[in-house]
Amino acid sequence: MKRLAVLHTGSFLVEVFKRLIGERYPDLSSFHMVDESLIQDLLAKGESPGIVRRIATHASLAEAAGADLLVFTCSSTSPAVDVARKLVAIPIVKIDDAMAEKAVEIGGRIGLVCSTASTVAPSTGLVRDHAARAGKSATVVHELRSDAFKAIVAGDRATHDAIISETARDLAKTCNVVLLAQASMAHLQPVLAEQVEVPVLASPTLCVESLARYL
Repeated sequence: MKRLAVLHTGSFLVEVFKRLIGERYPDLSSFHMVDESLIQDLLAKGESPGIVRRIATHASLAEAAGADLLVFTCSSTSPAVDVARKLVAIPIVKIDDAMAEKAVEIGGRIGLVCSTASTVAPSTGLVRDHAARAGKSATVVHELRSDAFKAIVAGDRATHDAIISETARDLAKTCNVVLLAQASMAHLQPVLAEQVEVPVLASPTLCVESLARYL
């Protein structure tokens, strides 16, 4: 039986992914790892060799624990994951790989809603990488709403949701597809999809569904 490891930088995602994985792969053996210091340090200091080493270490530990596949659920760690992929024998999936792949299939102008500065460059770069691999051109535009992140950190989810929803609706007016760049926004996807005329994509469900190709 295959074994899945999932690494989070926010503890709230553990239950989200346990539910999604349990529904889609009820017989799969899996375990979850949480290191909140990674996102804290990324936000405070930006990308650094130390961050890369820590992520590579987590990947090695997951492999040593018998994982056949590893998922990273933090968009901001994307560049470091590229390094970790070269250091372990098991496949590593980024949470937004499947979302970026689907966005590129839709093509055109791709809107990205972000609430942390650490997500902007990795998520933009990921979409462009997928476009290059698919031989397609993609125009990526982003909106950074740090005020939404401050609200959710303060426990004010209603304000966070209002800010992100407004931003997504605005991007939908000029884009062919809108991406909710962080998993903390994913719960808004069903409602936003009803409110706008272009596809709105969120990463968790697409990510879990994409694991079938490995499992």
